[in-house]
Amino acid sequence: MRERRGPFTLEEVHLGALRPDEVLVRIEATGLCHTDIAVRDGEMPSPLPAVLGHEGAGYVAAIGDSVTGLAVGDPVVLTYLSCGECRECRTGVPSACVQLGGLCFGGARPDGSHALHGSCGDVLHDRFFGQSSFATYAIANQRNIVKVRPDAPIRSLGPLGCGIMTGAGTVWNALKAGPGSSLAVYGAGAVGLSAVMAARVAGASSIIAIDVVASRLSLARELGATHTVNGGEGDVVSAVRRIVPDGTDFAVDTTGREAVVQNALLALRQCGALALVAAAQPELSLDMFNLLAGCKTICGVIEGGGAAHLLIPRILDLHMSGRFPFDRMLRFYTPEQINDAVRDSVNGNTIKPVICFGQNAA
Repeated sequence: MRERRGPFTLEEVHLGALRPDEVLVRIEATGLCHTDIAVRDGEMPSPLPAVLGHEGAGYVAAIGDSVTGLAVGDPVVLTYLSCGECRECRTGVPSACVQLGGLCFGGARPDGSHALHGSCGDVLHDRFFGQSSFATYAIANQRNIVKVRPDAPIRSLGPLGCGIMTGAGTVWNALKAGPGSSLAVYGAGAVGLSAVMAARVAGASSIIAIDVVASRLSLARELGATHTVNGGEGDVVSAVRRIVPDGTDFAVDTTGREAVVQNALLALRQCGALALVAAAQPELSLDMFNLLAGCKTICGVIEGGGAAHLLIPRILDLHMSGRFPFDRMLRFYTPEQINDAVRDSVNGNTIKPVICFGQNAA
């Protein structure tokens, strides 16, 4: 990605030598996330030109001298990079790392160096989420690599490192939805549908998916939603409260849109909790009386909360047992089709695009 709102281009780049704590991964497939598109459009701060991509999956090709727990040939999922040293990292919540922004969006290592250079020696910003996985090879840190079971379908696993983990972890870690609870999910994209599947696993009795695309609502029902609401057809709050008269215990907003967040807040029951996982709109105006008088809670959640090395294996085990069929959301593209994947994601034709490399190319 060389310019804002420009196309992704295929170029040959050069990788530098591994540092002691780094790992070279041969990428088999990488999910395309709305965060990649937001950086392209200048909606999120990250320098260009850059190699983006932050939902990589593949095999370890080489390891640095100090890396432990990984070996060449291991199947892995790449995820966000954390510092490993702050209070949040040390207490098991690396998703809330205080240095997450700089490590994932800074475009370089903390010391300013780069793992990639252009074919003419020019600097390319890299280290996107500590991986820059829109590539055949990625240099990551041992902290943002999760080893996975060898019988899993590797080309489908990339989205576990961000989007799928975000939806599932928000339900399990942040909201702690349990048996008999009610949950409304606003937006039935990859994150929202992952929240729906996680709520079903958690035993929620009422799972309401809200979207404006009929096909996504249909898939939501197949994946575990007990009810669906078309947000383009009438009053959403009234529709949700017809299903759960007292309001929902929990809600997840995946849209970042002020009107949708307001609906989610109003449709909560007394002492209900709303999790925000999208930053599409940097400022929000909310009904403060409803928030205070309702004793309601609003929390921001990054990467599903908790730790990726716990979340990813849990989701994968559920998937392999048939209880978390996230593959139903995926559509595969070749690297040459990456701009088609972006278009299909933006216009809603594809829920979760995945770019495949090598023998796993679509």
